[in-house]
Amino acid sequence: MSQHYYSKNPQTTSNPQEWTNTLRGEKFHFQTDSGVFSKGDIDFGSRLLIETYEDSSIDGPVLDVGCGYGPIGMAIAKAFPQKEVHMVDVNMRAIELAKKNAEKNGIQNVKIYESDGLSAVEENGFSAILTNPPIRAGKETIFRFYEGAYDKLKHGGSLWVVIQKKQGAPSTQEKLTELFRDCQVIDKKKGYFIFEARKV
Repeated sequence: MSQHYYSKNPQTTSNPQEWTNTLRGEKFHFQTDSGVFSKGDIDFGSRLLIETYEDSSIDGPVLDVGCGYGPIGMAIAKAFPQKEVHMVDVNMRAIELAKKNAEKNGIQNVKIYESDGLSAVEENGFSAILTNPPIRAGKETIFRFYEGAYDKLKHGGSLWVVIQKKQGAPSTQEKLTELFRDCQVIDKKKGYFIFEARKV
């Protein structure tokens, strides 16, 4: 069976690395490893999503789906300390790294747990959901996640998605517009699109 960063238990030999990065003006120390997404640095799409995200004024926790070793969720938790940020991933190695990285960076307003997509997310009423979706999982899987995200958001809450044009940005925009009606392109750079779909 081929291994992907969205495998539950990556069989790739562990090779931990540590490095520092600045997100939203804050310095973070990360530990990464083989078998997790973008282990060597924060990928351009995730960084664009982190820097572009604007928190809504409505109450409710934030959810980072496919959190990997934690850069998106941790950056949002640090920037908006009044919010509780749920961080989920199917990859157990990624979850353990995210927990270590949250502790390493002194971030306490996070809940980090295993979930295949939204399957183990019991809470509802999120004010925002963010994702850099696993394109290789297939359009059907990703669209099913968009549908689930709509149900998990409270009215006025938003789903934030980063996706490349060549990896399906036009079909994602079409699907989000169909689901949410209100879908905006917030930014686009180097072929990456940031969509905000608001539940009205």
